Amino acid sequence: MQIDSLAPRRALPLAAAITAMALPFAALADLPPVSVGAGVRTSFTYFDADDADIETSDFELNSARIYLGGKVTENISVMFNTEYTPGSEDIEVIDAVAQFSFSEQFNIWAGRFLPPSDRANLYGPYYASHWGVYQDGVQDGYPFETNGRADGLMYWGQFGIAKIAFGAFDIQGVTKGSSDVLYAARVQLDFWDPEGGYYLNGSYYGEKDLLAIGFAGQNASGENAYSFDFLLEKKLGNSGVVTFEAEYAVYDGLGGYGTPLGGGYDKSDGFYVLGAYLFPAEIGIGKLQVLGKFGETTFEFAGGDLEQKTFEFNLNYIMKSFNARAFLFYIDHSWDPDVGADSKQIGLGLQVQI
Repeated sequence: MQIDSLAPRRALPLAAAITAMALPFAALADLPPVSVGAGVRTSFTYFDADDADIETSDFELNSARIYLGGKVTENISVMFNTEYTPGSEDIEVIDAVAQFSFSEQFNIWAGRFLPPSDRANLYGPYYASHWGVYQDGVQDGYPFETNGRADGLMYWGQFGIAKIAFGAFDIQGVTKGSSDVLYAARVQLDFWDPEGGYYLNGSYYGEKDLLAIGFAGQNASGENAYSFDFLLEKKLGNSGVVTFEAEYAVYDGLGGYGTPLGGGYDKSDGFYVLGAYLFPAEIGIGKLQVLGKFGETTFEFAGGDLEQKTFEFNLNYIMKSFNARAFLFYIDHSWDPDVGADSKQIGLGLQVQI
């Protein structure tokens, strides 16, 4: 009888301890799910500046990102992403967005994010099909606050084959601190498979057949920037994938950030074309892709015009789409008239994401 009478007393403290330990986990179970990810881009590059007689060989951490996101309610979510900036040891907030999604046709974003612009800005370096993103004077002319982002408010919606987005933004050095507002809009038409969501890719490696065209424009204080972009990607009968991408862009007073010489031009007018082929045969844990890109841009300065030509060749090893890729790249820049800035880059790049 004595043993039986003591058993419940001993069980009470044990039960209380288990309950106390379980309470934090029960509270966590009531919280909305949160997604956590990270991305790294790193490279070794040999750089040769022809006219300046400069040669360098460098290992570099080109980019490191942390991705956070989660739902607050069924219709409200948050996206928060950071970027490590090479050379400064700073970590910047690139995306900090409150997202309200009520249907495919009605979505509102508020905070810092990629404003309506060209496809190249909406896919960025991690989702481009080539290594040397934003080196041709065409892809990066739109003004931005950090890494293509701006602070503002935007609506976007999907209507059948059409994706529409427009918003108003403040941008450091352009409109921030003044009464001016930058207005941005984009219309995209997907004639084959649709692209879900607002952010885009430069390739889908055969997961989609794409025939998409996009028109984008921005305006602030009477200054303009506008572009037309095109992406065709088709999986062939042998399971190989062919990709063709092109863009034409004009930055008329608005922009001025696209030249490696440091910007400051009055107007630019340029285009690029890109072609790639993903071979169907698996080699080890991945597939090989060959890629070529040519861009030409004319910059108008007060003292005259300056023409930039950019050629890029990649031999890519695609292990797991955008989450594991390796690049062997060659990039050539030339200028007319010669301003002593012609250069060549040869290197190896690696990108890994989770």
